[in-house]
Amino acid sequence: MGPSFLSVVEACDNFRLDRCEERLVPFLLKSPSSSGSGDRQYPIGFLWDNVVRALESDNEGSKDGPRWIIHRDDNSMAINAVSFSATLSTLEKRSEALKTLCEGWREQGLFANTIGGRMWRNELYPVYNEPLGPLNESSLAFVIERAASGLFGIVTYGVHLTLYTSDWKIWVAKRSMTKQTWPGWLDNSAAGGLPYKLTPLDSMVKEAEEEASLPQSFVGPNIKGAGAVSYFYRSDKGWLQPEVEYVYDLLIPSDQVDSVIPKPSDGEVESFELLPMAVVKQKMLEGLFKPNCAVVLLDFMIRHGHITPENEPHFLEILTRIHGTFGFSQTY
Repeated sequence: MGPSFLSVVEACDNFRLDRCEERLVPFLLKSPSSSGSGDRQYPIGFLWDNVVRALESDNEGSKDGPRWIIHRDDNSMAINAVSFSATLSTLEKRSEALKTLCEGWREQGLFANTIGGRMWRNELYPVYNEPLGPLNESSLAFVIERAASGLFGIVTYGVHLTLYTSDWKIWVAKRSMTKQTWPGWLDNSAAGGLPYKLTPLDSMVKEAEEEASLPQSFVGPNIKGAGAVSYFYRSDKGWLQPEVEYVYDLLIPSDQVDSVIPKPSDGEVESFELLPMAVVKQKMLEGLFKPNCAVVLLDFMIRHGHITPENEPHFLEILTRIHGTFGFSQTY
């Protein structure tokens, strides 16, 4: 039995709500008091104290009344939840309030390690009433600037592609040194966040063309949806990033191996390399992959029988941890 891949999982799934000794405040869509016994809600995120204080300051400076309801315990007066004001009752109003808030924070230099300078992406992420429930237009709670999602500890979504050959070689990308995050790390064949108004499949096809120069005429007929991975990541800056990544497989037909070669296109990838499975495994164990990309590859290897209970002593722990539910189970 070879070395365990549990360390690969631990580098990505590195946070547990139920084991957190620091204070976190649930972020809710509406006041708990407005949710009757039959209309309870899941949290849409979790806030650190410094974000709660910034929301309180925003209320104090608002000319149109408070945008955020700070809920306190009747006895201790400790803050036990934050929700949108009742006046922010629609997708559009909540989204606009967050846009104004986050742009203001950016201008003030608040949370600069997350939303300052080039960290700001100008890309909107969807946020849903129930992070692991139906993800459709009717369950959409608001949209938020991608870079700001970690400030609110909300679940975000992405798409990742594994492009491979019948002899189990995998096309591995190396991220550009100019990337805002994880420059120079190894990556999946193509990947990206799931933006507002795109389905996972449409987003994956778009990313494959933009990042790897893979034409839609090839990707569309050959790509296969292969499920999703989910994990709870706390960044080295301390921000919470619970994430779901839809995963896709793309086997290059044997008669096209010499012609289907991914090439950098949009500046996000420095280079691509076709590597044997054994080499990919070694680079994963050496920690050379962006952590969530290594988890996507781990899932790929499990699904295709390359990592099994017979060769991985922590198989069940790995399997359950890369399909986690974040601990967003308490309702309010």
